[in-house]
Amino acid sequence: MENKSEVKSGRNGLKEFFGLGEVAGYFFRGKDANRPSNFNIRSMHVINKISMSIFLLAIIYLIIKHLF
Repeated sequence: MENKSEVKSGRNGLKEFFGLGEVAGYFFRGKDANRPSNFNIRSMHVINKISMSIFLLAIIYLIIKHLF
């Protein structure tokens, strides 16, 4: 007979599905001294942050539009 914790650990719940910890960590993380820093990498991260922000705003807009 399997233990409940073993069965539960194999599945992803809603908490893990809607977890925004990684996204928030990407926006609000501190500077890492070991990470290389040049113009190309900084510009790539800025573009990624802009695109994720626009995507999240669009999702919020669609949810509000659908509800009202």
